[in-house]
Amino acid sequence: MSSRYFLFFLLLVIFSQKTISQSGKFESFDGVQIAYTDEGSGEVVLLLHGFINSRKSWDKTALKKDLLNAGYRVIIPDLRGNGDSDKPQNEEAYQGNAEVKDVVLLMNHLDVDKYKAVGYSRGSIVLAKLLTEDDSIEKAVLGGMGIDFTNADWDRRIMFAKAFDGDINEITKGAVDYAKSIKADLRSLHLQQKFQPVTSVSELNKIDINVLVICGDEDNDNGNAEELSKIFKSGSLKRVPGDHNSTYKTEGFSLSVLQFLD
Repeated sequence: MSSRYFLFFLLLVIFSQKTISQSGKFESFDGVQIAYTDEGSGEVVLLLHGFINSRKSWDKTALKKDLLNAGYRVIIPDLRGNGDSDKPQNEEAYQGNAEVKDVVLLMNHLDVDKYKAVGYSRGSIVLAKLLTEDDSIEKAVLGGMGIDFTNADWDRRIMFAKAFDGDINEITKGAVDYAKSIKADLRSLHLQQKFQPVTSVSELNKIDINVLVICGDEDNDNGNAEELSKIFKSGSLKRVPGDHNSTYKTEGFSLSVLQFLD
């Protein structure tokens, strides 16, 4: 092969395998700026982070690395009130499933027609509601979550909402202290809990796509994961080693997710 044809072939490969790598912000429905990263190419996977966290929580995980190495395009937002996204202080900014609207508009902004989605902890709660609002999702993983979030009067949600409004107890003190240590916005965290999306069992019963519930074998923070998996028409459960704060970072979590998405 001549050098001219080799160069042409090389350029063809480069352009045919164009890799997206960008970070940015977009303006959501109410003017709130939502930050995100968009990396890789191929089929799209959305990652949603947990409470007192941001998109950067995924950066050093096996899952993000493995998704990119497997040829996926990985999109990760900072949910409103977190990371580099705006942190509005008014209640209205968190009502009416605002975070779900943000995600739908982000995917529209990035011209994504179909995608797969992975949530962890509170990210799973947002994703559960998103499943009822967006039929573009082909498969979903709810990580670090049991059935309790389907209760509108979930005592744990109410307890943490109160904690970030000043009513702290032995259970919530560690979370509040951690939030203060990283200079998180306590008012926003309070409102995220106060107006957290609630998706009923009857709503989740209607979801037709395959849903994997994956939970650490030492994680019972958010109720029974097996009961949650049985709600879905095509639900399954996977237990991997780990507690609530560590499971999503592990190789076992990543392997289970990639096997399910494939």
